[in-house]
Amino acid sequence: MSKVYIGCGAGFAGDRFDAAVPIVKALAEVKGERFLIYEVLAERTLAIAQRLRRENPDQGYSPFLDLYLPLVLADCHRHGIRIVTNMGAANPLGAARRVHALALELGIRGLKVAAVTGDDLLGSMSEAEIRREQIIEGIPLDHRSIVAANAYLGAGPVAGALATGAHVVLVGRTTDAALSLGPLMHVHGWKAGDLDLLAQGTVCGHLLECGAQVSGAYFPDPGFKDVPDLDRIGFPIAEVDADGSLVITKPPGTGGLVSRATVIEQLLYEVHDPNNYLTPDVVLDIGEVEVEETGTNRVGVKGARGKPPPATLKATVCVDAGWLGEGEISYAGPNALARAELAASVVRARCRAIGIGDPVRVEVLGTEAIFDGNSGGRHPSGVQNTGGEYRVRAAVRSPQRKVAQQVSDEVLSLYCSGPAGGAGVRQHISPQVSTVSILIDRARVKAQVAVVEKS
Repeated sequence: MSKVYIGCGAGFAGDRFDAAVPIVKALAEVKGERFLIYEVLAERTLAIAQRLRRENPDQGYSPFLDLYLPLVLADCHRHGIRIVTNMGAANPLGAARRVHALALELGIRGLKVAAVTGDDLLGSMSEAEIRREQIIEGIPLDHRSIVAANAYLGAGPVAGALATGAHVVLVGRTTDAALSLGPLMHVHGWKAGDLDLLAQGTVCGHLLECGAQVSGAYFPDPGFKDVPDLDRIGFPIAEVDADGSLVITKPPGTGGLVSRATVIEQLLYEVHDPNNYLTPDVVLDIGEVEVEETGTNRVGVKGARGKPPPATLKATVCVDAGWLGEGEISYAGPNALARAELAASVVRARCRAIGIGDPVRVEVLGTEAIFDGNSGGRHPSGVQNTGGEYRVRAAVRSPQRKVAQQVSDEVLSLYCSGPAGGAGVRQHISPQVSTVSILIDRARVKAQVAVVEKS
């Protein structure tokens, strides 16, 4: 069986839009089955997409689809590189129709697009049923309005979509690793009982899912860990054989670094129990994984072990969490810190005076507020520079939009009713969601694959 090559063109929504171009060029020059994945879906991203779909049934897929795919769709189709992505978000069918429209605009003919659905629990369960499920993370749902509820699908439906011959596969909420494991199951014929192979494929997906993190993007700490040419970093490519042998590399001529250390950092990313990493496809054990540099920017990974998957699936429920109101203003020059702290005290006093009952966070950025925002921020050394530039920020979360606006407006009022020299006010009011993780019987989730014809 031929080697499978999988490149990752994005690790989050809004990741570098042209990152996949060097990947496609590199994949076009190798023989074997080749795939390009985009991983852009977070829990809150999906909640936003659900809201957009409710407003317009044709929307709800990732708005970044129109920024990523036009750069590579024609070349991928020409060279037989298949695309798998969770840009389907809350509306994989709508995303598939949009891909057809893009193909028409680009003059592409004969494109076959498949969509995977079934992760949206609100289409198969009542809100009351969802509220009764076991919560594993987050506060009780109570009677808060449910914005979205989506189960994490595994790699099987992705493999099924590829089996239709689709050139592009759009999914909604799957595990990030499923975007890579699905193609490997499809090409190599791995089955549900091939636990160690599924484990190796899951490791592959886990290493690729955050894009350039594994090729050095999140690795640098100047003077301690240096990475060359971050401005033109190469996103990762995995090479996977039928026996699970895995190599992580990147396109030639690109910046970044693929090393034993960068791979190990990403391998441990978001893994709570390295011996029991739960996925819908397999319980992954990386306790005996070996990571070895096999050449320049080439790292081999082997030794993953698999256990039978759990009887339940994780699902994320997003509930309405009111509004976030923010306001910011800057102070610079002599005595800037004292003026910024005076402005912060004015905002605190004004919020009390107008009766804001929700907790308001007021901080002075530039005074190491990240260390201890609740007390105004102080560097652990106690040394502060009273000159320089400082930014006062006030923020509140409230069930009422009016309250969020009031706090933001108190920062705006500092222009003429605060200390001297305030400038650069920014205000932002945004709806908020909270996420709760639940477990559901996997029998409740029925994934479906649809080949979407041109609309």
